[in-house]
Amino acid sequence: MENKNVKSIIIIASGGLDSTTLIWKAMSEKIQIREILSFNYGQKHSREIENIKSILLYLRNKGHNINHKIVDITSISDLISKGALTGEEDLPKEMYDRESQRVTIVPNRNMILLSIAAGRGVVLDASHVAYAAHASDHEVYPDCRPEFIKSLSSSLKLGNLWTPIELYAPFQNLSKTDLVTLGLELNVPFELTWSCYEGNERPCLECGTCLERTEAFYKNKVKDLALSDSEWEQALILYEKHNSINK
Repeated sequence: MENKNVKSIIIIASGGLDSTTLIWKAMSEKIQIREILSFNYGQKHSREIENIKSILLYLRNKGHNINHKIVDITSISDLISKGALTGEEDLPKEMYDRESQRVTIVPNRNMILLSIAAGRGVVLDASHVAYAAHASDHEVYPDCRPEFIKSLSSSLKLGNLWTPIELYAPFQNLSKTDLVTLGLELNVPFELTWSCYEGNERPCLECGTCLERTEAFYKNKVKDLALSDSEWEQALILYEKHNSINK
């Protein structure tokens, strides 16, 4: 999908690095953001949702008022309770790979969230529903891959034939490192974002998303401003440790 065809969007945003960069990208390209949706689907913590509130307050203070809804679908959480994010399994403390991170898959999550967002988009006359799937997720999450994106976009269009809506996933061929590069160019306030799978006061620095985040900033040769100096030093130590294990 070409950007020129993307006129207005509903964005699914969690308060993480990826979706926050998507918000800034849309704004930089003058795409009208009809609404931002965040979901409570029974995940073990809602820390990211608190962060998206802070991010949108940051934007409001700069004169950008974007409507935001938190969608509570915890009534179906028992139906999709499996793995480490919604079920009873422990979070793996290691680098991203297909086997170790498979326990972080929430069954059919993106299909469910995108379908709800598409319905909202039809109501608000949006041309697209957007999410921040990226290439670093392809190995683990099938619902972030280009073939899924293409197929679901076609299905959304067919399912809403009289008021067509499509899927917009501009990061599908970009890595997490690429997203940090883009975010730095767009002045994304990464210090307000949250990536850790744990819901503690501070990031654990050792779960798959923390390690992936550290790698992305390290490869961009900048410090993650969401961390203190001592946390950043510890994050680099843990990244080097786990990276050497995987070699």
